[in-house]
Amino acid sequence: MNTELDKCNSIIMDNHNNKTEVDAKGSGDDVGDALGKPKGHFHHNVACMPVDRNSAYYNMNHPNRGIAVIFNHEVFDINSLKQRNGTNVDRENLQYALTDLGFDVRVFDNLTTKQIRDEVEKVASTDHTQYDCLLIAVLSHGEMGIIYSKDTPYKPESLWKPFTADRCPTLAGKPKLFFLQACQGDKLDGGITLAKRTQVDGDSAGYKIPIHADFLIAYSTIPGFYSWRNTTNGSWFIQALCCELQSKGTSVDLLTLLTFVIQRVALDFESNTPGNYTMHQQKQIPCVTTMLTRLLCFTRK
Repeated sequence: MNTELDKCNSIIMDNHNNKTEVDAKGSGDDVGDALGKPKGHFHHNVACMPVDRNSAYYNMNHPNRGIAVIFNHEVFDINSLKQRNGTNVDRENLQYALTDLGFDVRVFDNLTTKQIRDEVEKVASTDHTQYDCLLIAVLSHGEMGIIYSKDTPYKPESLWKPFTADRCPTLAGKPKLFFLQACQGDKLDGGITLAKRTQVDGDSAGYKIPIHADFLIAYSTIPGFYSWRNTTNGSWFIQALCCELQSKGTSVDLLTLLTFVIQRVALDFESNTPGNYTMHQQKQIPCVTTMLTRLLCFTRK
């Protein structure tokens, strides 16, 4: 007797191999919901398969963990941007945590937009065949839809576009992780107090994937909102991320770990600016966008 998973897989394969009748007028062709003609890549790309099609976990048994790049920004040429005191603490803590997980960590301080793009392209052109994954972290100022380099703003998608499977085939099917510590706006989250209730009750055949698969993008805050940093201890998000990487980095999968990061930021941190009532006792919640197709565990090398 088929399980629910077997039934689901059967439906998916029927949809892939056959045209099923959906109404009296037409067949079950797959169509898009967008207006206009589609834009994109129509040629067939092929890359080496790093893991079996139906594997639940990413292959983290390559000879090397992978490259981790940290773009740290403390000072800016833009007059309206203040110095980011405390960011070097984030840089050191993150470098330590990622090195401990086996990454080849490369740190860059106060780069211009062109220098960032040059470094990103350099990493994208690297042969990642012997690497498990890629990680890029940015510590900077930001606004809705932009991050600041030393000299100009730039769009965060420019960080990950060079690593899509068609442009960087040796990372195809491998995790590509991006962590962005920056504001996404100037809205504040005052939080809400929750009062306690009085009563409490291995298939190895080839397969095709989207070119944007296997990305994870973790933002320190949700769109439109402020991201907090302590001038002595560093940003709330990177503090929590480093703490969880060091305590659970090799024992739980990444999405579980990031849930605990979100929990730690949400519950353990609150702004302390008693001289500024508007900014005092504010909260923050990180935001994770994932296109990962498998579970990711940083097993010890």
